[in-house]
Amino acid sequence: MSEVKAIKEIEKCRILLSNDDGIMAPGMAALERIAANLSDDVWVVAPANEHSGAGHSLTIHHPLRPVKLSDRRFTVSGTPTDSVMVAVNHIMADHPPDLILSGVNFGGNLGEDVHYSGTVAAAMEGTLLGVPAIALSQVWSDIDNIRWETAEYFAPGLIRKICSAGWSENVLINLNFPDRAPENVSGVMPANQGKHKLGDDLVLRDDPRGRPYLWIGTRRVSDPSARGTDLKAIDEGYISVTPLNVDLTHGVSMKSLQKIFPISGA
Repeated sequence: MSEVKAIKEIEKCRILLSNDDGIMAPGMAALERIAANLSDDVWVVAPANEHSGAGHSLTIHHPLRPVKLSDRRFTVSGTPTDSVMVAVNHIMADHPPDLILSGVNFGGNLGEDVHYSGTVAAAMEGTLLGVPAIALSQVWSDIDNIRWETAEYFAPGLIRKICSAGWSENVLINLNFPDRAPENVSGVMPANQGKHKLGDDLVLRDDPRGRPYLWIGTRRVSDPSARGTDLKAIDEGYISVTPLNVDLTHGVSMKSLQKIFPISGA
């Protein structure tokens, strides 16, 4: 069993912030306000530009350029994964972070979204580097009324409570905040990853020269009625809390394969 890491005195922590919407995104401003309620030692290392949907991608064919904007605030000309890797192994190498917070994402990261999400990937990279990490996302339906205040209101207390309890070293925590004002949030619900597919709606169009091209649409085929899932939690106005394991091995299938291919002498 992997070791459970708990953070009992978060106010003494060095916290790294990153995201996939870019360092100038309103969600990053919200995350900085959240982190300011937790510790005085907060660093920001985030992509210079938006990388939504980048997943856990690395930049390997171009150089990365970290740029210092101010004390403890940097941009990186790469992906969210690049940003966390550069932060932990270069910018903060002499004193790595104790906790990584990624977000607050512009939109939910529910169901299969987690496989595409740069926000989740930044937290996953932290987990792979041995740093406890939490991804935060704010669900919205009206682009002119995104409830960043909901994430800001609840996140500090949730982060303190989750960190105090701790979680396994190969796991990251995925938080999603519902599209509700703080006073209308139903509560907090530990939830499994639901079914929520992105990208089935490919929009075919022609450019001005008559050549066809495709847009990946936003339609999601989902079932918010499945109890115990992050989709159901959000649908009912709860904050969903989902532990995600970076080890994708399926235990039951592995046992079946071991029966088919027994190891000689085992």
